[in-house]
Amino acid sequence: MQRWRGLEQLPGGWGRCVVTIGVFDGVHRGHQKLIAHAVQQARRRGVPCVLMTFDPHPAEVVRPGSHPAQLTTLRRRAELVEQLGVDVFCVLPFTRELSKVPAEGFAHEVLVEKLHAAEVVVGENFTFGHKAAGNIDLLTKLGERFGFEVASDALVSGPVERSDDSGGTSVTFSSTYIRACIDAGDVVAAASALGRHHRIEGIVVRGAGRGGKELGFPTANLSTPDYTAIPADGVYAAWFTHRRRGASQPGPAMPAAVSVGSNPTFSGTERTVEAFVLDVDADFYGERVDLDFVQRLRAMERYDSVDALIDQMNADVAETRRILGVRA
Repeated sequence: MQRWRGLEQLPGGWGRCVVTIGVFDGVHRGHQKLIAHAVQQARRRGVPCVLMTFDPHPAEVVRPGSHPAQLTTLRRRAELVEQLGVDVFCVLPFTRELSKVPAEGFAHEVLVEKLHAAEVVVGENFTFGHKAAGNIDLLTKLGERFGFEVASDALVSGPVERSDDSGGTSVTFSSTYIRACIDAGDVVAAASALGRHHRIEGIVVRGAGRGGKELGFPTANLSTPDYTAIPADGVYAAWFTHRRRGASQPGPAMPAAVSVGSNPTFSGTERTVEAFVLDVDADFYGERVDLDFVQRLRAMERYDSVDALIDQMNADVAETRRILGVRA
């Protein structure tokens, strides 16, 4: 898969293509169906499938300070859409200037003059152009004028599991819904809508050192990118993956008990993400790692003594093993 940042990287002699456009944060089950449709149409026509996304999030440019929590980094988004068969992952830098381009100008300059779109596949709630004035009806009319077809897909709904076992209710899959689940700590519901576990990425940094020295549970402390959608404070069972520098493939997924919060037992104030990797004695400092959240074990609590905290951490590790199916 080719990866472009900006249309300046479009190769010479570029022909026709099928384009799908959106932020695609999360690449959730609704996105997956839409992208699969675009890929299918591209294969039918014998042309490449181009997925166009934006960076930064358009909301942050139009309304500074309103950037939503980010479900996937651009790197992760590219990995996921490549697995779906996309041929080109195009990141269009979203600027104040771009936000002021009228809908007709965007269609003509980007879709026609640059990409030579034969077909554009988007969701039924797609909007574009200055003040989001363009919609499916306008895009269809512009397609008739400029010579490209338009396909609009209905939003995707389905039943989801929930951590409280009250699953079965049908929801419309959306990044907004998934962010709400993560913010509530319901990573089971988030995974049900995503089609996989919610992942955060980060670099392991030095922490207070208390976990190993005082408690006997050395942790990898993650520094995450800005706007990362971090689950609600609490303790989670998760899979920890080490992406060793220079390696072409990530390492194996390892079970981990993950603490998210400010360590109230020690009067902490800074919110941290700390992973205790089970049965592994290694220093991951400075390395890039992924955490895939499987299930929340409990809320963050303050304990009256270090011994009480250690007892609870031992119980958390045992519960993590049970949930992930890992033997001691």
